[in-house]
Amino acid sequence: SRIFLNVEVPAPSVGQYTDIVVYEKDDKQKPYIVVECKKEEISDTEYLQAQKQAIAYARVLKAPYAICVAGKNTHAAIETDKWDNEKPQKARISDIPVSYGEVEEFRFKKGGDVWDLKPVEQSSLKSIFQRCHNTLWKGGQRAATQAFDEFSKIIFVKMRDEKKPRKIGSYYDFQIKTHEKAESVHKRINDLYFEAKKIDPEVFKDKIDVEPEELYTVVEYLQEISLNKTNLDTKGVAFEQFMEKFFKGEFGAFFTPREIVNFAVRMMGVKNNELVLDPACGSGGFLLHALDEIRKQADEYYPQDETKEETADHRSYWHDFAQNNLFGIEINDSIARVAKMNMIIHDDGHTNVIGGFDALDDIQKLDRKNHGFAKNRFDVIVTNPPFGAKKLFRENQYLSTYKLAEKLNGQIMNQQNTEILFIERCIDFLKSGTGQMAIVLPDGILSNSTLQYVRDFLMERAQILAVISLPQFTFTHFGAGVKSSLVFVRKKGEKEKLGRYKIFMAIAEHIGYDATGKKDAKNDLNEIYEEYKKFKK
Repeated sequence: SRIFLNVEVPAPSVGQYTDIVVYEKDDKQKPYIVVECKKEEISDTEYLQAQKQAIAYARVLKAPYAICVAGKNTHAAIETDKWDNEKPQKARISDIPVSYGEVEEFRFKKGGDVWDLKPVEQSSLKSIFQRCHNTLWKGGQRAATQAFDEFSKIIFVKMRDEKKPRKIGSYYDFQIKTHEKAESVHKRINDLYFEAKKIDPEVFKDKIDVEPEELYTVVEYLQEISLNKTNLDTKGVAFEQFMEKFFKGEFGAFFTPREIVNFAVRMMGVKNNELVLDPACGSGGFLLHALDEIRKQADEYYPQDETKEETADHRSYWHDFAQNNLFGIEINDSIARVAKMNMIIHDDGHTNVIGGFDALDDIQKLDRKNHGFAKNRFDVIVTNPPFGAKKLFRENQYLSTYKLAEKLNGQIMNQQNTEILFIERCIDFLKSGTGQMAIVLPDGILSNSTLQYVRDFLMERAQILAVISLPQFTFTHFGAGVKSSLVFVRKKGEKEKLGRYKIFMAIAEHIGYDATGKKDAKNDLNEIYEEYKKFKK
């Protein structure tokens, strides 16, 4: 009875209507709150302008409080008489007082239906991520890659704060206090960041390098939602799609479309006791889809919420796999951080992802960094190695250890393509006799007469299980136009000899998206997967 919609604002704003007015009493004589509602996708400038509009109406109506709402998950509560256009943070409060009481210092606390953080829908989360990025990108003043890196650091802090042990009723640290200045928010979030880095030092090494006002705005967008409570698929897809925009530019070569990733991983039939490696892991897509396959198995074997024991078994089935069985190497340290952050968003699995290392380098160097990397160790490799780059012997002495870098006379080549070297390195990593690999290769390796020696090497060391030809445009949208195929192999045992055998071959003309990256309802990969299952029987 005290809430009214579309209330006309008297002079000097004749003809103007505020969206909602909440009155102090049933007699509707004294407005208490003025509310302005805006769409979720508004910019920072539009959001600030909406706050000013709410304050203008509140002052005319003599309401002590104003609220500006943008979508479901962002709102600013403001004390009308403290508003200053030059220093709007001075008027910000944690929330409107409960039952017309005193303003609380904090708003969000653990436990309860009202003040705890809430899960968020995929569309809203994508919108929030985009608004955060726009704030940090500053219309191009900061490089998109740097903006993405800073955003990842802030998300890292947000998720660590949600997971931090605290009693019911205790306040979260990742939020804005009543009348808190941007500098204070900046200091607290950075303190949280350095605290989180001590626990997990391998994810990020640099400080959060954004201005206090920018960080204030990003915290404002994120503070109401719970990433940990949000459905895994929801936050995973939202982050991947947001990340996809970033990878379409400068780092397109580090991204493999999810349709290709999903198909390759399904074809491998990963089990939760197998060790999985991507030696050129980029954004971590192959590793995450392997984890997703194991989660699906957990859903099948251990229905959640049936009993506490089954719920615990369900988590153990996939979480132990994530922590202990997923391995990645990424030469670009910035991209490796993206992969780790991507995996943290998906509830971990980043422990054995190492960045700033060349997977083609001496395996002993990798072993010194992480003892999990060794020859003949991995059950499954899924990878899309870099194409076209050349490794020069004068810069990379490790070429002398590669069979595929030897000339016929036994001398070392002056240079060799990375995709060819990756074939040998992946074979090295696979377990003898049982290890299997899915690798994206340029068609030239499969057909050029000058590369017959590469095919001979592969046939000598492995059994070819399947070759799936991909359309020319598969990677065009991400800056690579080389015609490619997915090749599936099993590493032979040391003394294993094979006679004649059948190889499954297929041509995919439709793969779920077109040359522009637009989604396509047609997808031959699903049918190919089903036919491959029949072929193996």
